[in-house]
Amino acid sequence: MSLNGHMLIKTLNQLAHPKLAVPKDKIGLQVGRPDAPVDGIFITLDVTEAVVDEAIALGANWIVAHHAVIFNPLTEIRTDQEKGRLLAKLLQHNMQVFIAHTNLDTALGGVNDVLAEKLQLAHTEVLIPHYHEPLKKLVVFVPETHIEQVREAISKAGAGHIGRYSHCTFNLAGEGTFMPQEGTSPYIGHEGKLEQVREIRLETIITGEIEDQVLQHLYEAHPYEEIAYDIYLLENRGTAYGLGRIGDLPREMTVKQFAAYVKECYGVKGLRVVGRSDGLVQRVAVLGGSGGRYFDHAKQKGADAYITGDIDFHTAQDALASEMVMIDPGHHIEHLAMAQFAEHIREKLKQTIPIHVSKVDTNPFWFV
Repeated sequence: MSLNGHMLIKTLNQLAHPKLAVPKDKIGLQVGRPDAPVDGIFITLDVTEAVVDEAIALGANWIVAHHAVIFNPLTEIRTDQEKGRLLAKLLQHNMQVFIAHTNLDTALGGVNDVLAEKLQLAHTEVLIPHYHEPLKKLVVFVPETHIEQVREAISKAGAGHIGRYSHCTFNLAGEGTFMPQEGTSPYIGHEGKLEQVREIRLETIITGEIEDQVLQHLYEAHPYEEIAYDIYLLENRGTAYGLGRIGDLPREMTVKQFAAYVKECYGVKGLRVVGRSDGLVQRVAVLGGSGGRYFDHAKQKGADAYITGDIDFHTAQDALASEMVMIDPGHHIEHLAMAQFAEHIREKLKQTIPIHVSKVDTNPFWFV
């Protein structure tokens, strides 16, 4: 089956849902048509002319980038200037550009998870939560003869997950009554006769994201022609999503050792360090991109060191005064997550569409 843009966008939004983006972030389809066929997918951190040339040479017509190609409102498109030339080339070659930015930073398995994994951080948690998955309670009434069948079906669809536990349900026996009317085809009972059936009230927890698939499995497993069920929106908070991660290093290190470790793990040629070289580091916060303004969050959560890009002079001064170690390996380390993002797309699509990861180095800095 050929893949079209709508199907690809649906897949991308499943991996990095738009609801996970911070407000006003520039995400989604920025160039091209959502219904364009997908000949090849090209994953990149940035969209530059060199990147577009690479994608064209590989036969890819869908570019999936982390950083927006259009961030500020356009007042002009001049093809004698860099931005205009870039947009003109994209349109001329019928290229589509889709952006997954802070939603990919936030998503499970996204940019910040990759950066934490590169450092082998253990017991990781979200550094700055900004979205909690809404929870709902599903209550369904099932004849005793089919309770195991229904429970297993909805659990396989994702219902009943609490933390690291699955199949979480509550079951209460009772008696259900109903009278089949004319034109019905009841599993139990007869038309025009009041029936009394031993049933189980099954309660479980679901998220809004899986509600449709859980209900589909419920209808397939439940024997009744008309199923009695309720769905309640809960005040409980579900899984926390947000920017950055915080966790523990495999072993305690001095700042000097830790700086060398970060440099090796991220494969960078240089980095900036704030803090005494003989200080000790065990608990580490990391936030891909430009995260200097979140310095206080890392400190409040007990981080000994905070890794992020684009650290400004005054933030560095504040960190030094408060004895917080800060390391700036550059904004560009986010590119380390692109290969894993490509692999997630490949697994999700289950198709033979070519998926490439850009080899163009878009880092504007070099070291002397």
